[in-house]
Amino acid sequence: MTEKAKAKRASGHKLVVVESPAKAKTIKKYLGREFEVKASVGHIKDLPKSSLGVDVDKNFKPTYELIKGKKKVVDEITKAAKKASSVYLAPDPDREGEAIAWHVAEEIGISKERIHRVLFNEITKQSVLKAIENPEPLNREKYESQQARRILDRLVGYQISPILWRKVRRGLSAGRVQSVAVRMIVEREREVTAFVPKAYWTVVASLTTDDVQEEFQARLVRIGDKKIDRTDLDDEHVAAEAVSESEKAQWNVISVQQKQRRRNPDPPFITSTMQQEGSRKLFFSAKKTMRVAQQLYEGIELGDEGAQGLITYMRTDSVRISPESITQARAVIEKTFGKAYVPNQPIEYKNKKNAQDAHEAIRPTSLEYSPERVKSFLDEEQFKLYEMIWKRFLACQMEQAVFDQTVVDMDAKVATGNVYGYRATGSVPRFAGFLALWQIDNEKDDTQTEQLPDIRESSRLACKKVASEKHMTQPPPRFSESSLIKELEEKGIGRPSTYATILSTIQDRKYAEKKENRFYPTDLGVLVTELLVENFSNIVDEQFTATMEDQLDQIEEGKADWIKTLRNFYAPFKETLKLANTQMRNVKQEETPTNLQCPKCEKSLVIKWGKNGKFAACQGYPECRFTSEFVQEGDTVKLVEHPTTDEKCTNCGAPMIVRMGRFGRFLACSEYPKCKTTKTITTGIQCPECKQGELSEKRTRFGKLFYSCSRYPSCKYALWNKPVKTACPMCSHPFIVEYRSKKEGGSLRCPNKECTYQEKIPDVLPSTGT
Repeated sequence: MTEKAKAKRASGHKLVVVESPAKAKTIKKYLGREFEVKASVGHIKDLPKSSLGVDVDKNFKPTYELIKGKKKVVDEITKAAKKASSVYLAPDPDREGEAIAWHVAEEIGISKERIHRVLFNEITKQSVLKAIENPEPLNREKYESQQARRILDRLVGYQISPILWRKVRRGLSAGRVQSVAVRMIVEREREVTAFVPKAYWTVVASLTTDDVQEEFQARLVRIGDKKIDRTDLDDEHVAAEAVSESEKAQWNVISVQQKQRRRNPDPPFITSTMQQEGSRKLFFSAKKTMRVAQQLYEGIELGDEGAQGLITYMRTDSVRISPESITQARAVIEKTFGKAYVPNQPIEYKNKKNAQDAHEAIRPTSLEYSPERVKSFLDEEQFKLYEMIWKRFLACQMEQAVFDQTVVDMDAKVATGNVYGYRATGSVPRFAGFLALWQIDNEKDDTQTEQLPDIRESSRLACKKVASEKHMTQPPPRFSESSLIKELEEKGIGRPSTYATILSTIQDRKYAEKKENRFYPTDLGVLVTELLVENFSNIVDEQFTATMEDQLDQIEEGKADWIKTLRNFYAPFKETLKLANTQMRNVKQEETPTNLQCPKCEKSLVIKWGKNGKFAACQGYPECRFTSEFVQEGDTVKLVEHPTTDEKCTNCGAPMIVRMGRFGRFLACSEYPKCKTTKTITTGIQCPECKQGELSEKRTRFGKLFYSCSRYPSCKYALWNKPVKTACPMCSHPFIVEYRSKKEGGSLRCPNKECTYQEKIPDVLPSTGT
């Protein structure tokens, strides 16, 4: 060590290492000149990509190597550490953060006495200084838990995936948690497909009282002594008879029940519920929600006030809230809404049985930073998420919502002796409570029903009309991001920090795709799931996966040994691998006969698997290389007819046809595979940026539609909304766009941000030129 470095260490120079440059920037402003803050930029070491990296015969010893591109970062941290009197390792306070801390400690190679672990539940000056003053030792149990998970996932992924490569196609992957999620999507799709809708009828009467002529409605709930639930009335003739007889019946009020219903506020956010509400309310993907939450946690520049972390740590499964923040919340509620909205006692929420409770719930770090106060410093996504977190936190400490509910039971007596029971239910808000801040929207809310007129048991009823309506039972809904995360959490599959990655991976691997915000399994997802269920039933078993998560939690709590846990898993898994290598179906060699002949050589067509899924191919391959997309209805297979265009191939002069690829529609020569000429389909709308190319339809790797310049990558202009070949009537921009939102519906808008043109979408849109 140089004399200068020795002098620097002697002067008390300290080093803080975090994983994020944004976090480093924020923390640096809170600490004095004696502190230097460096960022590891995520993990610095990992198992090698090119090999298993785990010696199963030597107690699962992992071989870590520096991640490509991290040498310079590690060298800078090591150099700074050598000069420092103390090194504070401050990556995120979870398992992944602990692993980063351990790997940094190993690389810098200084004495353990100079290394300290600090945990920031929130990035505020008070929290950071308090953590620095109260450092902790590195947590071996938490690190070993992360290491066990990493090795477990590596053993599963790197030993099952090669079998799928040999049997199906290269590039496929299996994962301990992702494969279970795909199986859930596949099995839900089977439920939907197998569902047989059944007809049922509801009977509703429109009535008035002799006191008040205001009409109200009552639903048939009983025929004689038989109770009728909503879908029980499945006979149209019985429904018609109920209508006919009720219209002629003598109506009497049997009972009027009035009571109060109370609705409790929801707990503060944990990771999974934040992701669910982000999807449901904001239409954010889980990945986007976590990305924006990370920004709010690490710190936002608030003008003269400097950088400030606005929310607490966003990877948590605990609903615990600090007493100080509850006190602050109650004061803000009283000031904003009045004393009536503050409960007599602070509300405490109980964690679920398997919660780790390592961190507080997700909340604002300080209620001084209201959404309105910081709005000008946040982008649109940051503001929406922060406002949602802010409102949820305040609402969780507000009084219950109270509703006055009235239930009126009536009899319609027929001269023949038949009696039909009807019920009317009304509910009106009495006290808004937490609903004054946290609106329950976009979901079924049974507290919101019509208000009934003043009805007494002595009231005389007059029947104005009785009608029946036919309905069809509905299949279980396909999973949305929100409902899939909820299902994974309830079954104990994965942990809060893994959900966003799981949902991203299953789409990236083409095992599932989202249509209208619902997950549909792809043919590939169905096939891989079938193979895994047949050959690795434990790996895709929900209960087995949940049990493994519990065992990883026990390692972190010091109640289980990580090597013994892996050994117990690997012994039976190894035997299953041997069987799968020989017994798994070889899909690559499978050919399913069809009822079709090859249009080029008249040999039979068969269905095969390729890199883009199923396709029809000539049985005479390789002499005949004819292939085609197809659609299948039962046992009948039909080739997809590709629309022929007037455009000619620039290479051979044959007509160009429209085909579909992984990134959307394109023009291809009809003489393929002899001629492989292709061309982008454009909208006929000139690119407003380069004014040379035209806007063309493309798809992301997840299948989401967007429009970009045909000269990409020379020109990178792109937009999500569909362009319409009509000039803006306000600013004369050469085209407008079709904008669609679940909340706002459809509209035509100008892509020029300075233009306010907006028009409700018509039934028939102008042509886009495609």
